[in-house]
Amino acid sequence: MQKKLFATLATIGMLSSAPFAFANPIEIQVNNTMSEGGSESAAVERFAEYLEEKAPGRFNVRPFLAGSLGGENAVLELLNLGQTQISLTGGNWRQQYAPQYDAITVPFVFATWEDVDAYMESPSGLKMVEVAEQTGGLKYFGTQHRGPRHMTANKAIHTPADLQGFRMRLPSLPVWLQVWEEAGAQVVNVPAPEIYLAMQTRQVDGHENSLSSPYTRRLWEVQDHIILTSHVMFPWNWVASKRWWDSLSADDQAILTEAIDVARLHGTERERELDIYYLEQLENNGMTIIEPDVDAFREAAMPAIERILSEMADGVLDDALGSN
Repeated sequence: MQKKLFATLATIGMLSSAPFAFANPIEIQVNNTMSEGGSESAAVERFAEYLEEKAPGRFNVRPFLAGSLGGENAVLELLNLGQTQISLTGGNWRQQYAPQYDAITVPFVFATWEDVDAYMESPSGLKMVEVAEQTGGLKYFGTQHRGPRHMTANKAIHTPADLQGFRMRLPSLPVWLQVWEEAGAQVVNVPAPEIYLAMQTRQVDGHENSLSSPYTRRLWEVQDHIILTSHVMFPWNWVASKRWWDSLSADDQAILTEAIDVARLHGTERERELDIYYLEQLENNGMTIIEPDVDAFREAAMPAIERILSEMADGVLDDALGSN
């Protein structure tokens, strides 16, 4: 699974100690829960390449993909303890360390990546990063964009009225359940490995996820429509162990920061390309692409959205809804 990425890194010299340049290269484990082949591994590879271009032999980058060192929460704990170095992590750091500022997890709050980035730069977003860094022992570097989450359905969905009686598979995330129930869906909890069978047996009428889910699961065999709701813009985030980071020299910190910024942009672009590819393939395999009235969904869900945001820290509701 990781042989290709390791081989690539080896060819650029990242897995050697490069004694002619540095007797003691800095080892960097980079963690992610996804397997090789996506935008995540592409970003990790670009991170390693950039470091080798700018500081040959100084760093020894070792990718740990597909949750090799554990899930996101386990890796966050390792980062806190200084037992691993960097992670390209999802949203668990927000929920675990600063949930009172995590408006990003709430569906239909942010419609574009510009909205998400604006929130991260708002007082609430900056406070979220500050609290998470203090509580979780993290050094935060920024977001890497992922494909937005959309719906699949066995019937056409254009407005919230079409959700009446619609059985929608969702993960057990209370905030998501509240918002979709407010919008009119009947929420059903089904384990991820059983999504295809649940659709095939009509236990559920649809689900939500990024476009990679219906593509990799071949859901065109059991679903007819893709509904482009873009209801959650859920980024990856580059974070490092603060204990480890503080042990580095200013020069090493500077080049690592540059490498992460380059990797984030590369991963974002690769994700955009993949999302276009997935949508084309889903349509080619017979799925109908629908662009619904997203504002109508957001309006229908707004009572739950405002209730959830108002229960967070002061200022979150205004910073979140005011950025749209």
